[in-house]
Amino acid sequence: MAALTDARRLVVKIGSALLVDRATGALRSDWLHSTAADVARLRARGTQVVLVSSGSIALGRGVLGLPATVLPLEQSQAAAAVGQIRLARAWEEVLAPHDITTAQVLVTLEDSADRRRYLNSRATLETLIGFDVVPIVNENDTVATDEIRYGDNDRLAAQVAVTVGADQLILLSDVDGFYSGNPNIDSGAQRFDIIDDITPEIEAMAGDAGSGLSKGGMKTKLLAAKTATASGCSMAITEGSVLNPLTALENGGAATWFTPQLDPHAARKRWIAAMKPRGDLTLDAGAVAALGQGRSLLPAGVSAVSGTFGRGDPVRILDGRGATLGQGLVRYTAQEAQAIRGHKSTDIEAILGYPGRAVLIHRDDMAL
Repeated sequence: MAALTDARRLVVKIGSALLVDRATGALRSDWLHSTAADVARLRARGTQVVLVSSGSIALGRGVLGLPATVLPLEQSQAAAAVGQIRLARAWEEVLAPHDITTAQVLVTLEDSADRRRYLNSRATLETLIGFDVVPIVNENDTVATDEIRYGDNDRLAAQVAVTVGADQLILLSDVDGFYSGNPNIDSGAQRFDIIDDITPEIEAMAGDAGSGLSKGGMKTKLLAAKTATASGCSMAITEGSVLNPLTALENGGAATWFTPQLDPHAARKRWIAAMKPRGDLTLDAGAVAALGQGRSLLPAGVSAVSGTFGRGDPVRILDGRGATLGQGLVRYTAQEAQAIRGHKSTDIEAILGYPGRAVLIHRDDMAL
C-alpha cells in the first residue's frame, strides 16, 4: 500500500468545509496553522508540495453577507473575487513563519483542455517548484463560466497532479475514505482500505452527498482517482478536519488509497508517444547525442523542420538519416521553429522579436 512517507512530489486538495467555519464564515485558524506545520515537516524531508485549496467563494460569501445557498453566477464570481485574496493571504501568513514562499495560481478547465495552455501551466508550476515555492492552486471562479469550469476541486487537484507529475495526491475531505455505501445512512457500509481497480461495481457504490460548503461528492472523487491513477499517481481520500491532518494520515489514520498502474514518468511518456504527430524535427548528430544523455532539445541542434504545428503540438524527432527517435511536445510553432533552427537559444529574441523559451522540446515532454 502507498504511504505518505513515499511521496516525492505531493499534491494536497483542501476542501472549503475544512478551511471555513460554517457558522461564522471565518477561517479555521488553528487548523490552518497545523496544516502549515505538516507541509513544513514534509518539505524538510525533501517532499515537494502543491496545495489545491478551495475556500474563496465560502470566504467571500461571508464577507458579502450572501446566503449559504446556491448563488447566481455573478454573485459566485463576486464572492470568489473577494474571498480569493483572503485565501491567498491566509496561506501566505501561515507558511511564512516556516520560511516557505507561496504563489497563487488560478486556473480554469481550458488551461488543461487546451494543449498550449496546459504547457504554460506546467512550465509555470515546474518553475515555481524549482524555486522551492509552494503553489496555492484554485479554480479561477472570478472568470470561469459553466463551459470552462472544473466545477469541483477534486478533479482540479487530479489534473494538477497529472500536470506536475506528482506521485501522490491526497484529498483532505469530510469523510475518511471510500465506503460501500453512505455511512451516514447505512450502518453496514464498510470502508475500503485500498482500491486497485475502479470497477463498475465500485462506481455504483458512489453517492453524490457532499457537505454544505463543498461541491464534491464521492463520484467526483472517483473521477479524480481515475485521472490520477491513469497517470501514475496514487491517491488517498482521508478525513481532514482534525488538526495536523497529514501527520494523522502518515501515522495510520483511516483512508482509502487508490493505486496507480504506472509511475508518473512512464505514464506521461506513454501519453506523449500515443499522440498523432503534426510535424517533424530533424536533428544533427550533436543533438542526437545530447538527447541520448537525457538533455532537452535546443534550437541549435535542429537541422530541418517540416509540417504545420502549433505550440504544444506533438512532433516526431528524427535523426539525420530520417529514423524516428521519438516524439515530443514542441514549445514553438512550425514557423517559429523554422526561424530559430540551428541558432543558439540566446539568439531567439533577436530572431523572433520577443523573448522565448530556451528549449524547443523539454526532456520531460519527450518520449524517446
